[in-house]
Amino acid sequence: MTEEIPRIGLGTWKNQEKNSCANAVEAALEAGYRHIDTAQIYGNERHVGEGIEKSDVPRDEVFVATKLWNTNLTYNETGKHQDDAYQSALRSRDLLGAEAIDLLYVHWPAEDYDDGTLAALDRLYEEDVIEAVGVSNFTPELLRDAERKLDAPLIANQVEAHPLLPQDEMLSVAEDLGIDVVAYSPLGHGNALDLPEVQEVAEKHGATPAQVCIAWSLERGAKPIPKSESPERVRENYGAVGLDLDDEDVEMVNSVGERQRFIDPDFAPDW
Repeated sequence: MTEEIPRIGLGTWKNQEKNSCANAVEAALEAGYRHIDTAQIYGNERHVGEGIEKSDVPRDEVFVATKLWNTNLTYNETGKHQDDAYQSALRSRDLLGAEAIDLLYVHWPAEDYDDGTLAALDRLYEEDVIEAVGVSNFTPELLRDAERKLDAPLIANQVEAHPLLPQDEMLSVAEDLGIDVVAYSPLGHGNALDLPEVQEVAEKHGATPAQVCIAWSLERGAKPIPKSESPERVRENYGAVGLDLDDEDVEMVNSVGERQRFIDPDFAPDW
C-alpha cells in the first residue's frame, strides 16, 4: 500500500456497534472512500476490518490508519510487555485483519509518550508491521521534535480542524516539513454547519453545509475524515470531493471570526 494518504477518509470514533461500524465502512468504500480511520481506544478495530472484508474493494486499495492509546506508549526492547507500543500495534494489526497497518499514529503526546515510543515505531516500520508513522494532537513544536527523531517516515499529524478552528499555523508548519494534516471533526461537532458563512456557500452551490466544510478543508490542503454511522450520510459527505469551491467561497468560510476547540482533555498538550 502506498504511503500517500487519500484525500478524504471515514472517521469511526464512537461507532462501536459491530454491524453499524462494519456497514458504515462498507458503504464508505462503495461510495469511493479509500481511507478508513480508527484507533485502539475506539474499540472497533475488528469491526473496521470486517467492514473492509465485506466490501468488494481489494484490501490493497484501502488505506487504514489506527492509533496507539495513551496507556500503550511505553517500549521494552524485549517486546514482551503486552501493553507496550510494539505489542499493542501487533494486536491492532491482527484485529484489523491486515498484513501491515498503513499508518500508525501516536494518539496523544500524553502519559508515557517519550523517545521510547518513537523507537518502537521505528522498529515496527523496520519489521513491516506498519507502512508509515503518524502523530495526532501534536503541537508544532512536538511535531518538529518527532520528525527529527524518527527514522521511519512521519507522514501526518491528525488534529481537530474545521471553520471554527482552522489550524493555519499547523498547516504552514506541516507543509514546511512535508507532512499531511489530517483533519478530524471537520464539521466542528456539527457546530460549523450553522455558521452563516458556511450556509451561504452551501446555498450558492446547492450543496449541504457538511459538504462545504469538507470541501473547504480539502481546498486548504488538509485531508478531512468526517465520521458518520449512517451509510446515507457517508455517501452524502463523499460528494464534497466533487464540490469545487472558488477563492471567494474559501475566503467566505475563512472569514468566520469565532474560534472554538471541542476536543481538549486534561492530558492534552499546551496548545
